[in-house]
Amino acid sequence: MSELNRRKFLTYVGTGVGALTVASTGLGAMVPKAEAKGVEAASHLFGFQKKISGLNFKPIDPTDKDDLVLPRGYKYDVVAAYGDVINKKGDTFGFNNDFTLYFPIDGDKRGLLWVNHEYSSDLFVHGARPANGKYSAAQIQKMLYNQGGSIIEVYRDKEGSWKLDTNSKYARRITGLTPFQLTGPAKGSKAVGGATNVQGTFANCSGGKTLWGTVLSAEENFESTSKDAGLNDAHYGWIVEIDPFDPNFKPRKHTALGRFNHENAAVGLTNDNRVVVYMGDDKKDACVYKFISKNKYVKSRGKANADLLEEGTLYAANMGSGKWVPLTIENVQKAVKGDADLLKKFQTQADVAVHCHEAALLVGGTPTDRPEDVEISPFDKTVFIAHTNNDKHGNFHGHITRFIEEGDDLGALTFDFEIFAAGGKQSGFSAPDNLTFDSLGNLWTVTDMSSSKLNTGIYTHFANNGMFVIPTIGKNTGEAFQFASAPVEAELTGPSFTPNETTLFLSIQHPGEETEDLNNLTSKWPHRKGDTMPRPGVVAITGFKY
Repeated sequence: MSELNRRKFLTYVGTGVGALTVASTGLGAMVPKAEAKGVEAASHLFGFQKKISGLNFKPIDPTDKDDLVLPRGYKYDVVAAYGDVINKKGDTFGFNNDFTLYFPIDGDKRGLLWVNHEYSSDLFVHGARPANGKYSAAQIQKMLYNQGGSIIEVYRDKEGSWKLDTNSKYARRITGLTPFQLTGPAKGSKAVGGATNVQGTFANCSGGKTLWGTVLSAEENFESTSKDAGLNDAHYGWIVEIDPFDPNFKPRKHTALGRFNHENAAVGLTNDNRVVVYMGDDKKDACVYKFISKNKYVKSRGKANADLLEEGTLYAANMGSGKWVPLTIENVQKAVKGDADLLKKFQTQADVAVHCHEAALLVGGTPTDRPEDVEISPFDKTVFIAHTNNDKHGNFHGHITRFIEEGDDLGALTFDFEIFAAGGKQSGFSAPDNLTFDSLGNLWTVTDMSSSKLNTGIYTHFANNGMFVIPTIGKNTGEAFQFASAPVEAELTGPSFTPNETTLFLSIQHPGEETEDLNNLTSKWPHRKGDTMPRPGVVAITGFKY
């Protein structure tokens, strides 16, 4: 599209659920016309009960400014940043925050915010590695403490600004030191050293929300931290579950969902009421997965439904055949028949769970270009996947894929797919990462261009990382409009709306990441008085007018 067209003033007018259903003919060519009952079902199944309304903003231009730049009429409040005290106990907000998820206490005015913390930093957190090559015990403890997640209570004051409530009875940290229990096939198995309980969670990237009101957090690039801390790396790389409101809910790792470099977990229901979890594996030449529970979801069981994630079938997508291939020990052993070494490696379902990436490729899962965030459309139950990039295949700017499950059933074992949007100069974005939807059917995506490549070479056109709105309905379907630009060397992550969409929470991760000397900072965001370093933080964006 032309530059003029891509920058034109963007106006969306809400027309109600029924009209959105009719407008679904404007979706990708492969998506069949949806019926009203399908939209109602999606709204009910996924808890998507936001009002349908209009949203107006003028897209911004790319910029290399060291700030979070938003369209005119919008503002942001820094709710919490690295090192801020979050409760009376003195716990502090962790480093490099990622996924956010808002749990309302009083609608859009007060709630709990779960925030992931993905990785630490020699320069800004725990200090450089000593000459002997091994971090000290104190450094390791600080490294582990500043990863995991933060549960913070946030509220909107009389002036309309969002703030942190440090007197919260709920606020606490879940860290690399917190005890976790294992569930599922790998629990107590030889593949995890016989462990039924393990230490901590770290490398927490994106996540998801269960139908019973808990948070799922995804352990992604866990290898370096587990090695540095002297921990068994088979205890990491899982989807973990936590209840922000209940400290007595035992944090757990669900091994039935497989172990790999998890980006997120998108939860839905099959047509026969079983729980589905879609997941991406954030590395080059990795697969897209979904898990289907053995038993059915019963709303009245409440938090007891967590056991649905302990037993079921994990599948990998074969995009060549359009089939979900089961990752069962029987399938894997059949695939490696005649290979003594692999037969020795894969003896039980626990082995399949622990070595999931390898097992998926063996049974025919399609290696793709860094499948990161996966989200289910609340309007038509199609599944969107952000493939960030893969320079091994010449895919430098990435793309967003859309899966269409047969019969619009998330429990289907066959699917079709299309490329919904491609990164590049023509679209205005590069390296799509986290995804979320608003009630207009717009897909919001943030970008993850490497901080070392920003504003250079083929990435010059895009300036800093950003956030984009891509309609999935109507005449602008697939067209990207820039809503935000990140501070220098930062990545925007974890977009999460409040129920009525008056506020968007967003993480600002690793500002000034390329800094080598504290006396020569490349970023000073969030520009707080007295700060001597850039601080990752979570912001609340307001100004949405409907």
